Amino acid sequence: MALYQRLYGLYSVMERWIVPELRHAQEHYHTTLRDLAAEGPRWLELGCGWHLLREWQEKEERDLVATVPFLVGLEVDEGALRKHRTIKDRVVGTASTLPFHDESFDIISANMVVEHLDEPAVQFAEIRRALRPGGVFVFHTPNLHGYIATTARLLPEFVKGPLIQLLEKRTAQDVYPTFYRANTKEQVEELAMQTGFDVVRISRVTSTAQTAVVTPVAFFELLWLRMLERWPRLEPFRTNLIVELRRAA
Repeated sequence: MALYQRLYGLYSVMERWIVPELRHAQEHYHTTLRDLAAEGPRWLELGCGWHLLREWQEKEERDLVATVPFLVGLEVDEGALRKHRTIKDRVVGTASTLPFHDESFDIISANMVVEHLDEPAVQFAEIRRALRPGGVFVFHTPNLHGYIATTARLLPEFVKGPLIQLLEKRTAQDVYPTFYRANTKEQVEELAMQTGFDVVRISRVTSTAQTAVVTPVAFFELLWLRMLERWPRLEPFRTNLIVELRRAA
C-alpha cells in the first residue's frame, strides 16, 4: 500500500506537469449526475455493485444520494448488493427484465455497466419502458474507439484479471465479461433510434492514466492524453463516453 501511494504521488506530479487540465472520467460523470438530480425524485441505478461512484468518491456519493428522494439500486450480484455503502433500497435483477412497473422512474443511470450488456437493444427498450415520458437514461462507459477499450478487447480473459488487479486494485470478483455493443457514438445513436430515445448528448471525455503505478509507461500515456485533450481532431479517440438519452413521448 505504501508503495502504491508513493507511485501515485509521483504520477500526480507528472500529471500536473504534462496535462494539468486532466480530470478523471468519474469526476465528469459525477458532475453530470449532480446536475441531473433535479430531473425528478425517482431514480434507478443499474448495476450498482457496492458503490454508485468510485471507491475514492465516497463523500461525493453520499452527498449525491442525500439529494435524491427515492433511489433504488439494481444488481445481479447479490453479494455486492448486500454491502452497498449508500443505497438503502436494493433489488436483485438484470436490465433485461427490470422488476418494476411501466414508467416507474424519472432517471435511470449506469456507471461502467453498458459495456457488459449482451443485447443492448433489448435492454435499452426495457429501460425505456421503466422510464416516464421525458425521463432520462444517463450512462458512463468506455469509448470503443479509445485506446483502453481497444487494448482490453485484444487481451485474453486470463490476462485481464491480473492486469486490472495490478493497475486498479480490483479483485477478480469485480471483473465481468464485456461485449462493447453500445460503446461508440454511432452505436448509441442507432440504439436510441431503435428503442424510442432522443439523444440529448454524447460526450467523449478522457480520464487519468491507467498505468499510473507504472511510472515510465505512465509518462508516455500522459503525453497521449495531452494530445487527446488538446487536439480536436482526436476527440473521437477519447477514452470514455458520457451519454444522456431522453425517453420520447
